[in-house]
Amino acid sequence: MDGDTLSRVFREESGRALATVARMVGDLALAEDAVQEAFAEAIRSWPDSGLPNNPGAWITTVARNRALDRLRRESLRGDKEHDAARLVPPPDVAEVWPVRDDQLRLMFTCCHPALSPESQVALTLRLVAGLRPAEIARMLLAPEPTVSQRLTRAKSKIRTAGIPFRVPPDHLLPERTPQVLACIYLVFTEGYSATSGDTAIRDELCEEGLRLGRLLCELMPDEGEAWALTALMLFHDSRRSQRTDDAGDLVPLEDQDRGRWDGAKIAEGVVCLRAARRRGGGPYGAQATIAAAHATAPNWAATDWDAVVAGYDELAAYGDSPMVRLNRAVAVSFRDGPDAGLAEVDALAGEPRLTRTHTLHATRADLLRGAGRPAEASVEYRAAIGLAANEPTRRFLARRLAEADGARQIRPRG
Repeated sequence: MDGDTLSRVFREESGRALATVARMVGDLALAEDAVQEAFAEAIRSWPDSGLPNNPGAWITTVARNRALDRLRRESLRGDKEHDAARLVPPPDVAEVWPVRDDQLRLMFTCCHPALSPESQVALTLRLVAGLRPAEIARMLLAPEPTVSQRLTRAKSKIRTAGIPFRVPPDHLLPERTPQVLACIYLVFTEGYSATSGDTAIRDELCEEGLRLGRLLCELMPDEGEAWALTALMLFHDSRRSQRTDDAGDLVPLEDQDRGRWDGAKIAEGVVCLRAARRRGGGPYGAQATIAAAHATAPNWAATDWDAVVAGYDELAAYGDSPMVRLNRAVAVSFRDGPDAGLAEVDALAGEPRLTRTHTLHATRADLLRGAGRPAEASVEYRAAIGLAANEPTRRFLARRLAEADGARQIRPRG
């Protein structure tokens, strides 16, 4: 049993186990402690006993039992009669695994309006997706200590305010839907483009984001943005298998084999986007429209860049975001040339939410390379490599740096 296997099981199963145990005992902190204890037990016992046939069920059952044991001990002290009253005979594995809606229930709990929007997102990513504070910080473009403080305050608020673990009634769904949508998309995004680690893609998070998106469409069939988000994820996910080569290195969109994209997911995405449009517009609808332009283009040269730029303009109308402006600049560069894109990228040079990651430097480097300025591109690629936290991303940037350095050496003087 190696550390990688245990890390993979934790990433894949911790959120589901936590959601199920929290639903059973009604106490988030207790459930979180119990899941941590279950993984500690797994580290001790699995090297000798081997990986269970269903690691998630094993973790959930052990965590459930640890939580119930603690409630029983506390009830004996006379101050937890209420907790003791809800103790039930231990169910078997089939009863605790899987519980399909537990993670969605936990997600709506994390997105309770008593919590700040920033805390809602951070808490969902920590508890539902099992991401570490450092990973969440990179996704949210925020310092790690700030994210850790948000998590601590959010969990304390849930405990002291007695926020229930449940999907809210129909009339309360709209006020929590935007944050739930944001959290689902962040879960998918972390899977589709991992911010850290040795792999560029975390398949389990992509699958989880899609599952939650489809589930939300079932729960809220009249919510257009739920359909739009699901369409957006399907369009992206259709090319997941082609984002990396056999060595695990990133393959740019323009170099991918479109014949190997998942046509069934593209078709499902088109259906979902049509359903979204029938129910009105929104920021996910704008993003899905952009993604559809890429997914349905027969080749890179046939991409409708006017539609892509228009999609980013529509998206910016819903709220200013440096990442939206950066992506729009890239689209402008393909439509009008790299110099036009560079002018828009340079306007973002002082944006603190971008300068903490490699993205701004990498984008500027690509545009400089396209503009025939390899020396400047090399400087930007080196800066991007220094900030990238994901190993495949660093390798990709290193390849681009080598190409830029090679272009400098053969570039004629004068």
